[in-house]
Amino acid sequence: MNQRRWLVLGLVFLGMLVSYIDRGNLSIAATTIMQDIRLRPEQMGLLLSAFFWTYALFQIPAGLLVDRYGIRSVYAIAFTLWSLASASIAVSRGLPDIFTSRLVLGLAESVGPLASLAFIRANFKERENGLPVAIYIGGQTLGPALGTLLGSKLLNAFGWRALFAVTGLGALLWVPAWLYFAPSGRTDSTGPAQAVRWPWRAIFASPSFWTMSACIFFASYFWYFLLTWMPAYLTMSRGFSTVGMGQVLSAPLFAMALTNLLSGWLADRLVKKTGAIFWVRILFAAGGLLGAGGILLLNISSARPFLLPILVLCICSYGVFSSNFWAISQNASPVPMVGRTIGYLNTLSQIAGAIAPLVTGWSLGPAKDFRFAIWVAGLCPLAACVCLLAAGKNLSRLRDNLESN
Repeated sequence: MNQRRWLVLGLVFLGMLVSYIDRGNLSIAATTIMQDIRLRPEQMGLLLSAFFWTYALFQIPAGLLVDRYGIRSVYAIAFTLWSLASASIAVSRGLPDIFTSRLVLGLAESVGPLASLAFIRANFKERENGLPVAIYIGGQTLGPALGTLLGSKLLNAFGWRALFAVTGLGALLWVPAWLYFAPSGRTDSTGPAQAVRWPWRAIFASPSFWTMSACIFFASYFWYFLLTWMPAYLTMSRGFSTVGMGQVLSAPLFAMALTNLLSGWLADRLVKKTGAIFWVRILFAAGGLLGAGGILLLNISSARPFLLPILVLCICSYGVFSSNFWAISQNASPVPMVGRTIGYLNTLSQIAGAIAPLVTGWSLGPAKDFRFAIWVAGLCPLAACVCLLAAGKNLSRLRDNLESN
């Protein structure tokens, strides 16, 4: 089982990689689709946002399914559905078709992070789960990196319809491997499913609950601004070609994947040395949020030579935050509640994901000016940093209260 868990973790990584490629394809093709089917920026903002509506709405229901039935069959069904939904955009005729496909895509992809983190929580000890979480987060970063680089080339060579068809249908090769290797049954291995009573009084009375909630909302706004509108920013405001945009944006995303792994490994080493499970990861995550605020420099410097270093700084810094934040979230939750806990935090994350493209699309206006959008996105991780540090001292107490109630 010790070796098998790493093999399944590899499939978790690939599943998240595919998930982020599929959800990111519309961002890559946004400028081309807007021209092809005559969409205004606010309409594209609506399409980019639609994914997050159902993704957020189904986080907690998906968490209940994962906790009740386990990850094997639930994840396989969801993966198949989202791959077909993504591929269906290739035959869409206008805004209503794309809108519907994005809603289905968000519904199905809601299972992915919950199943992934539930598997890690059940199969890796607290002192060693920094690296597994970093590998899981690596799928979220390599997905946009590969999707941006290869997707821009597919888009340039064959058009946006081929982009969706190839990536959506090709991903189905993952499903047989998952069904063969993934564990069956519930992830906590405690036997028959039992109803877990949520200690609402302990939850709502905890300042850490509220500050962690605010932290993931603000941090996610920044991240989903990057994923949804940064490709269009590079082509519309900075004058890059489709292929040039893919090269510039994929470089810091690839670097972010490496940063995830290094920060997760280093955090594990420091946790083993100090025994401070929460505070080591909190300090890593807070430092990452401060670096992510560096996106504000885009409003200060318009020179192309500074663009790539700024993107590397803010995107890699967010990687340090992300891998450590989700490790913190797992450790703060009792095992039988991890699916629903992550589901709740992901719900807030996706609400931010729904708001970010809408606000950005609205703020661009006829001039397609990104300055206001970048100010908002850059201030959000700084606010998240304050919230995370405020949450830190009470996280272990919150978990103890949940386990005793």
